[in-house]
Amino acid sequence: MRRAVILGGAGAMGRIIARDMKQAGVVEPVIADRHLAPAEGLDVELVAMDLFDADSLARALAGAACVIASLPYRMNLLAMDAALTARAHYIDLGGLYHVTLRQRARHDMFRDAGLMAILGMGSAPGIVNVMAAQAAMGMTEVDEVHCMVGAYDGTRWETPPLLPFGYSPDTLLDELTLPSAVFRDGEIRMVPPLAPAERRRERFPDPLGGLFVDTTLHSEVATLPDFFRERGVREVTFRQHFEATFADRLRLLVQLGLADTERLGAIDVVPRDVLKALLGRLAPPRPIGPVDRHEILRVRVLGSAGGAREEVVIDCHAGAAAGGGLGPDIDTGAPPSIAAQLLDDELAVRAGVYAPEEVVPWAPFRRELERRGMTISSAIVTDSSLPDRSSKSR
Repeated sequence: MRRAVILGGAGAMGRIIARDMKQAGVVEPVIADRHLAPAEGLDVELVAMDLFDADSLARALAGAACVIASLPYRMNLLAMDAALTARAHYIDLGGLYHVTLRQRARHDMFRDAGLMAILGMGSAPGIVNVMAAQAAMGMTEVDEVHCMVGAYDGTRWETPPLLPFGYSPDTLLDELTLPSAVFRDGEIRMVPPLAPAERRRERFPDPLGGLFVDTTLHSEVATLPDFFRERGVREVTFRQHFEATFADRLRLLVQLGLADTERLGAIDVVPRDVLKALLGRLAPPRPIGPVDRHEILRVRVLGSAGGAREEVVIDCHAGAAAGGGLGPDIDTGAPPSIAAQLLDDELAVRAGVYAPEEVVPWAPFRRELERRGMTISSAIVTDSSLPDRSSKSR
């Protein structure tokens, strides 16, 4: 059986990837991490590894057919280089735009090695990229592509989470402090994170309902404009919903400077390191009854098909029961596992570095998402009254 080594696999997402692989029985997962204790209850191989120690990294990747980086996104380039050295295919969860662009520059290196790298194979980026390609499948012109994430938490809490980070605090803090990329009028523009002018209200299916979604820095905007360029795309955006209280608390942390990564000379500390250490001291939240979390990944694509204006919306809903009770976390943890399982089979290997929309086939990918309890739905509006924002109308 092929071995897939998950770098950073003892983390929350890495453990989901490993469990998913083990249950499917197609690829043998190996968890490689500096601190293996969180993964000791899993029935998978564990290997101690330091990403910055070449010898331990080489030992961890020995015999690997595929390397999955479940790491802080800034380490993706190191993981890619390690995969090249080990002569293994590569998959990660995203590079937060700027790192993704640097990773794409390694295309020739992977091509010449006969290896494939898939960047941003999580939920967003990941599932939304593949849905965007599918939504535009019948379109001869693509004008706008909008990627969104909506969320709802109906859990009753005895001890509620003070700061319910849905993923890496480092990544989310970067999203809230770094300028956001928006592709508009055929070019990339950088706008402030959570810019009021970029806020939109989106109506999601129940139990989410109407939610405000805000722009943050994301990798979809690094790759989708190139994918749709030949069909005349003029706008690509990413927006996500933040619960109001959580967003206000995050803004306060940012305003106080606790998200800063520069060392404070007067007291010789990095504010973000202090914040993360304090977050680690918080008591774990205690729910009353079952956890009731939901997430909907959405793409909205506007274009033309057969001369008619068309808007296609595709949703992927991960509810509380998805992933055998894991809930919405499965929509991030399952996709890299699915991609590794499909490699050399329904996902043909193409040497080089690719985004999910370029290489991941919709039909088997959708099948595997639905097997894990995620629900896919779509809607198509064909109407001459839809706005015509194509390049021909400008």
